[in-house]
Amino acid sequence: MKPFLKKCLLGAVSCAALSACSSMKTPENLEPVALGDGYQAQYRALASTRGDTAFLQSEGMNTSDCRPEIGGAREASFGKWHGPALTDLLGEKLSRNDMVQITIDGDEVLSGTYVVSRDGDLKLPYLPPVPAQGRSTAEVEAALADALVAAEFYTTTPRLAVRITDFASVAIGVVGAVFEPHAVEIGGVQGDAMDTGRQQALGASTEGRNLSAALRAAGGVRPDADLSAVELHRQGRVYRMDLRGVFDGTDPTDIMMLTGDRIVVKSRQCFQDDLMRPSPISPPGVSMFLSNLTQPATGNAISAIGRDVREMPYGTRFMQAVVNSNCMGGAKTSNANRSAVLFSRNPVTGVSVVIERDIEDLLRRGDRDDYDPYVLPGDSLACYDSSVTGVAEIGRVLGIVGGAILLGQ
Repeated sequence: MKPFLKKCLLGAVSCAALSACSSMKTPENLEPVALGDGYQAQYRALASTRGDTAFLQSEGMNTSDCRPEIGGAREASFGKWHGPALTDLLGEKLSRNDMVQITIDGDEVLSGTYVVSRDGDLKLPYLPPVPAQGRSTAEVEAALADALVAAEFYTTTPRLAVRITDFASVAIGVVGAVFEPHAVEIGGVQGDAMDTGRQQALGASTEGRNLSAALRAAGGVRPDADLSAVELHRQGRVYRMDLRGVFDGTDPTDIMMLTGDRIVVKSRQCFQDDLMRPSPISPPGVSMFLSNLTQPATGNAISAIGRDVREMPYGTRFMQAVVNSNCMGGAKTSNANRSAVLFSRNPVTGVSVVIERDIEDLLRRGDRDDYDPYVLPGDSLACYDSSVTGVAEIGRVLGIVGGAILLGQ
């Protein structure tokens, strides 16, 4: 190889080495997250001086811009439902495609198994349709008895029973402050395929068709949700439900959903730290995208990143995710001074944000909780090796290039 080419090649390698040693540019964001104006105040940049900075102020910063709760103060409205009466929603209600067993005393012709039709009626031979959608079995029994007398099958009210034998799944819409707003299908009697005794018995029941199941199927409520007045739109009526007690177990009410229902969860336009914990209406967990291609590991499998690591409990924070993704620890002199980047998205505005943290700096700060954000479903986490590892990698590349130059001679 000619001396001129050698000098050019060595110069290019030297420039690459110097570039690798220099610090990378801080990620830019459209939202002013560095000032605490992101979805979470914990996204903001770490204070350079700790002595004059108040501790544990992020939660107050998050709630400072909250819209008032539609349902009012919890002490005044806790447990109350606004609009139509709560009794209209309690208990088991029939929906389209549910299966019922109708038994009429002494009548083998009309007694039998029926399915609620698509238009919400029970259709027995020789009788006009009996409305069933949204009704309890007791209400259907009364309506059916009246229909039999009106059709002159009986002169007096007959003895009859209506019992549910199988709950069908239901399709409902969930919109607003949930992580995945869309139409969901939930319900049906679960586990019956393995239980023939249950299949043959009357009086089927299910928890899979409840309000909480619908909210979980839509990704769970977001931290900005207004739980004081969650709306249920049913058959032209609007019910407002106070679900704040779900998070502390003081409100066990969990109504049954019907096909055609629509749930609307309003937003308070702020991040509420106290909603970042497991509950019957929270996301079942956090699925994250991880990258931990550390040296000397050459793949995620070697770095122990698999399905169990990607799925984390709801309420997991950035530092916990860093530890869980094998991105922390190692030899202090060569591998400890690493950094991690969190890629998230503001679910209210849809704008993405990137937050970079020096792991060791955050670890050793007493005010770490103020800058340790919660991870949200769909977030991404990437780890970067320490500067010592970077220098070693540069040395390895120089060795390869140098060897190539010598071979070229």
